[in-house]
Amino acid sequence: MAADMRLPTVLKSVSLSGSVLDRKDLVVPGDVITSDTGFMRGHGTYVDDDKLTASVAGEVQRVDKLICVRPLQTRFNGEVGDVVVGRITEVQQKRWKVETKSRLDSVLLLSSVNLPGGELRRRSAEDELTMREYLQEGDLISAEVQSVFSDGALSLHTRSLKYGKLGQGVLVQLSPSLIKRQKTHFHNLPCGASMILGNNGFVWLYPTPEQLDEGAGGFYTNLQPVGLSDREVISRLRNCLLALAAHKVLLYDTSVLYCYESSVQHQVGNRFCDVLCHLVFILKTFACSSQL
Repeated sequence: MAADMRLPTVLKSVSLSGSVLDRKDLVVPGDVITSDTGFMRGHGTYVDDDKLTASVAGEVQRVDKLICVRPLQTRFNGEVGDVVVGRITEVQQKRWKVETKSRLDSVLLLSSVNLPGGELRRRSAEDELTMREYLQEGDLISAEVQSVFSDGALSLHTRSLKYGKLGQGVLVQLSPSLIKRQKTHFHNLPCGASMILGNNGFVWLYPTPEQLDEGAGGFYTNLQPVGLSDREVISRLRNCLLALAAHKVLLYDTSVLYCYESSVQHQVGNRFCDVLCHLVFILKTFACSSQL
């Protein structure tokens, strides 16, 4: 049995203009960035025949006379003030080792955390003996980069009530290059869930808490069962993140909300992520056609 099908509207073919193809901010290995000898060579570049050439695929960044290439796929290169989501991998003397998707394990010092109760005092030997009661291997935390050591390792701190041990939720691991830098990376979404967009590519999704226990000093974890409606919202947000990441869309609160609103009409299922990828592809196609 044969059936005739047609589209409701005629789609226009999308062609890339010369200005898009000749963009100089995106390069691949071997591309000549500039032949001007007045620029300084930064990370991701090398000099070949007096020409500054890209050694990695990524985005060209210029700071005064310094030119570097930020790779699209790389380990997390943390900076002071970055918000990260990490996992405790080892408890050492007066410090915890944290996996943050960087080249080296990050360090969380005992003196860089708020003790339960929010006490401000020197850490004693008794505090050192009870470190495993605060954080142990496998625990997830949110923290901020306090400093960068000479070898590139990151020193973290959780001296704010918004940082600390994470409770129930879903961890999504994405590329750090897809996380848009913003003033805040903690978002309480109107759909009933909250999101922490770590600069290191770790995104934490969890039910929006009704109230925060300020006396816990960052170690309070809500272990109450999560309702079915909250689990469905979190699952939908996770699939939205994966769909946006598959199409290399920058992740921030607005882009995630747009994708979530477009997905409400579809049920969560095994092929739900494929439907979202198709929706994101259509949105990107029409966005490109409207800009040309």
